[in-house]
Amino acid sequence: MSQPLFNTICLVGIGLINSSIARAVRKHGLAARIVTLDSSDQACQTALELGIVDAASTDPAQMIPGADLVMIGTPVGAVEKVAQAIGPHLAAGTIVSDVGSVKIAVIRDLTPSLPEGVHFVPGHPIAGTEHSGPAAGFAELFEGRWCILTPLPGTDDKAIAKVSDLWSAMGSMIETMDPSHHDQVLAVTSHLPHLIAYTIVGTANDLEGHLQQEVIKFSASGFRDFTRIAASDPIMWRDIFLSNKEAVLEMIQRFTEDLTALQRAIRWGEGEVLEKRFTETRAIRRAIVDAKQA
Repeated sequence: MSQPLFNTICLVGIGLINSSIARAVRKHGLAARIVTLDSSDQACQTALELGIVDAASTDPAQMIPGADLVMIGTPVGAVEKVAQAIGPHLAAGTIVSDVGSVKIAVIRDLTPSLPEGVHFVPGHPIAGTEHSGPAAGFAELFEGRWCILTPLPGTDDKAIAKVSDLWSAMGSMIETMDPSHHDQVLAVTSHLPHLIAYTIVGTANDLEGHLQQEVIKFSASGFRDFTRIAASDPIMWRDIFLSNKEAVLEMIQRFTEDLTALQRAIRWGEGEVLEKRFTETRAIRRAIVDAKQA
């Protein structure tokens, strides 16, 4: 790209997602300058040592002014406090976006602190790993993955286009969605699976000592996959569950009803019920593979 999309991108919070954005932006020449604002001196220092940002500070007054894109990558529960801290330093025309896994709560907590003339384009890249911190990121994280944008009615079209172009240039496919619908979809595809993983691994952790050791020693692929998911950032996931409470609780209720039905089928030896259910769910896996999201 001959001309960068942005002059200065400020990444607020330099964890897995924002550090991956920093690397992808650098790789594809999408900004003339990359800076980060983080509450941790150590994270700022690490980002500088890794060479993924040009400047880093814990002071919003040093990092926010001059940025034409501010990307918030903090835990969802910290967004309101972050918004209050950066709001006074945002100039009219600045684009603010985020990478949070919940959208209604982020919109609720962020918008009151945005000055007039600042464009807010909420977003959520459907990508990640169980690792966290500035050293965990990599430029290819978003390639072939979806990024969902949830702009509110009346949002400046040019601002939406620039955020969309950024994600596209980093390799993502773009979908625009209503914020509430996003939260319902992610409650099924991401939030409930993480809750189940945390529960199953927690159950194993509560077993008697010798049995727990054997579970670890003889872990099959299914349990290993659950432990990978359950190794995700606990603060981030605590905030996600509390921020998307209604949708998550609805999906837990549906899951509980389905689990009870399978429990009944096992108890009464209803093999045809189990086989029918397992056959139906194989189709979902095939669809995910066909969509190249496996």
